[in-house]
Amino acid sequence: MTTRPVLANSGAMSQFIGPFEVTSKLSGQTYQCRFSHMWNGIATRHADTIDTKFFVDGEAHVVGLAHTAFVKFRDKARRDLTDREASFVAAEYLRERLEEDDIRRLYDVPESEVLRLIPLIGIR
Repeated sequence: MTTRPVLANSGAMSQFIGPFEVTSKLSGQTYQCRFSHMWNGIATRHADTIDTKFFVDGEAHVVGLAHTAFVKFRDKARRDLTDREASFVAAEYLRERLEEDDIRRLYDVPESEVLRLIPLIGIR
């Protein structure tokens, strides 16, 4: 069986991703971002998502990743997407949105976008 490296789920969840900055391509504004944690959105928002929470300039923002993408990834890769890997996918989506000055309190990321971002950030 072939094994592939994964981003290990070691350390506190809030430390999965270090603080990062994003500069808008449109306005030049720089956003200060910090990952907080993730949870199952099915229970809290009645959404078929895995929710991730980030603080952008100190204000809370949720990036909800479509759960169906996790299932498709598992079927294709024959392993589960780790929490740490999912947090990197969410951070990449948030980065893309902020670069376009698309700032919202809640981003619902569709399956197609989650699946597009997984290989883009090097997850296999």
